[in-house]
Amino acid sequence: MDFQRANYQDLGGGDLQDEVYATKFLQDTGYVSSKKIGITGGSYGGFMTLMAIGKTPDIWAAAVELFGIINWETMLKHSDPFLQQYEVTLLGDPVKDKKVYEATSPIAYIHNVRAPLLVLQGDNDPRVPKEEAEQVVDLLKKDGKVVEVHYYPNEGHGFEKRENQIDSIRRTTDWFDKYLKGKP
Repeated sequence: MDFQRANYQDLGGGDLQDEVYATKFLQDTGYVSSKKIGITGGSYGGFMTLMAIGKTPDIWAAAVELFGIINWETMLKHSDPFLQQYEVTLLGDPVKDKKVYEATSPIAYIHNVRAPLLVLQGDNDPRVPKEEAEQVVDLLKKDGKVVEVHYYPNEGHGFEKRENQIDSIRRTTDWFDKYLKGKP
């Protein structure tokens, strides 16, 4: 239970350190270059991808984020009611615990991003609305960072259509080939 409660009001804190330590482990093996480590994830994994490249920007050489959360406050306004309730159980009262919402939102760290980022998002996502992806892309473009986005029409939270599943995998591998292996 302690492990399950460890993220309470600390999303992107201790769990991000687990990812950082994993990269150190990989580097210590001698098989992985510290300049060739990428990160990807969808939903909470997309949130973690954004936290990682924002809070620990020197570690990641490239990133692919799928339908991830950038701002817990906007999520509370735009996501489905069930997810809104769950968010409050994790982060607390949005007024009383406003600083927690701010500190655990990738938007607070997005200007630190150095890794090229690919964003993949469903147009009709009720859980992590398209507005979250749009915020990421707009902010990084304003900062002159390398960011690309692809929105999948008629897709929600995750990609149901086989052709979109294949396309998202292809885009992800192409992105990592380009930025981790140096292939055009």
